[in-house]
Amino acid sequence: MADSWINGELLAFDLETTGVDKAVDVPVSYALVWFVGQEPVRQDAGLIDPGREIPPGASAVHGISTQRAREEGVDLEQGVRHIVDALLDASRRDVPVVGFNLAYDLSMMDARLRALDGVGLVDVGWHGPVLDPLVMDRNLERFRKGKKTLDLVCSRYGVVNDAAHDASGDAIASTKVLFAMAGEFPQQLAEVDAKTLTARQVAWHRTWAEGMHQFLTSKGGRGFEPDDFDWPLAGGHAKAVIER
Repeated sequence: MADSWINGELLAFDLETTGVDKAVDVPVSYALVWFVGQEPVRQDAGLIDPGREIPPGASAVHGISTQRAREEGVDLEQGVRHIVDALLDASRRDVPVVGFNLAYDLSMMDARLRALDGVGLVDVGWHGPVLDPLVMDRNLERFRKGKKTLDLVCSRYGVVNDAAHDASGDAIASTKVLFAMAGEFPQQLAEVDAKTLTARQVAWHRTWAEGMHQFLTSKGGRGFEPDDFDWPLAGGHAKAVIER
């Protein structure tokens, strides 16, 4: 596996936000951590002023208050453009972006860019590749009990996250989980190139979403919204990502 993506450059990415709606909520902090040879070599992280009140429930999770974000954070537009620039640079160089439940973070950035410029990530040239330990774990160990949170998956792979719900801590922990998974499932992960693995994750996510939707509706639940079947971006951009 000397030439595997696990030994190349990766960009770990995570957001802390005002809430859980990827189309409406906005980031309040970000982390971009570059890995080379499975080691972090550079980190860029900071606070973002969301331009709105941060709900108490969200602050209770990540510890960022509205006052702190206003005093220490960069302007929302500045923060969004800074993150998008990093994602575009990685994509141009075919550097995989890594994160846990990346469809949420990437779709939020896509929505914020659309709010600013009327165009999304794919429109400005972003095309992955993407490596998401959540999507991989759902496929590789689909019958393991317990909700597949980052905390639970860290525990499964022996990864300690000393800064849970901090963007930098979660970005680094997610990447360490990815390395551990690749070591345990080399044929399915480490021995597959990042572009092919991105395409496979699109299919893995849809299979999971269809099964979960069927389960929820069979129990009388509401089921998934149409864009919940999309990965890694809401809005049906999977084909544009995997064919570039």
